[in-house]
Amino acid sequence: MTQSTGSPPGVDLNLLLALDVLLEEQSVQGAARRLHLSEPAMSRTLGRIRKALGDPVLVRAGRRMVPTPHALAVRAEVGAVVERARALFAPDRDTDLRTVSRTFTILGHDTIAATHGAALFARAAREAPGVRLRFLSESHVDGPFLRQGTADLEVGVIDTVDPEVHVETVHEERMLGVVRAGHPLLAGELTAARFAAEAGHLIVSRRGRQHGPVDDALAALGLERRVVGTVGTYPASLFVLRDTDLIGLIGHWGRPLATTLGLVAFEVPLELPALKVGFAWHPRHDADPAHAWLRDCVREVLRSEPPGP
Repeated sequence: MTQSTGSPPGVDLNLLLALDVLLEEQSVQGAARRLHLSEPAMSRTLGRIRKALGDPVLVRAGRRMVPTPHALAVRAEVGAVVERARALFAPDRDTDLRTVSRTFTILGHDTIAATHGAALFARAAREAPGVRLRFLSESHVDGPFLRQGTADLEVGVIDTVDPEVHVETVHEERMLGVVRAGHPLLAGELTAARFAAEAGHLIVSRRGRQHGPVDDALAALGLERRVVGTVGTYPASLFVLRDTDLIGLIGHWGRPLATTLGLVAFEVPLELPALKVGFAWHPRHDADPAHAWLRDCVREVLRSEPPGP
């Protein structure tokens, strides 16, 4: 008996592309627009997908549609199959980026979007006008976001533990102190003791932690600072620092944000560990020319750091 090498009976592989777009858009209207279909046609396609998977895939939650647990579980693999198909038909990697219609999700702390978002959007407009960039803030909990396909690229200080994930370090970051202009700490010699005791400290922590490398460095000198609280992002901390006498920290690449708000950044008088800044991606994107372009863009903007103080 001859074994068939074709698709399983009743399976339309075109549904994979539709499913990939639906899970990305989480909207029948958005998916219809992306695939150049009418909304009724897209709704019928969603119905066929639901029947094939035996799962609702997308369900109504208020005015939005959200993926089911099963849809989230298969999302990464669906995306991987679609990307492998794209790579198969573009083996020479000569993809015309101006014809690409994609949404890339970038995961990282808000400083990434605040400092580098404009450059990335401008480059996309020039080179790949059909590409949309979606920035997601880091969560207070860790998760396999790259493995699950929730994000296409993670940018910043990478602490992922998934062994298959590729990580590229672009540079080492140093933390700077930051206070409002005219702060008493800026007058006279800045010592570790003054840094610790001059005023209260504000910590940036997505998990709400109130202890960090600064406290370890101070403890090694027999010093302790007074932490008054935490906020989840660096941009949010800058607005608090602007209107108080609190002392904060910001990465070197976030210095322009501090300057824009009239804050003053300074070298911290402590030996602090360097932070490795770069980006990470799942290996299923390796053969995807559009994703390789995205990595090139992010690599370039991370290298274009502002001059030091």
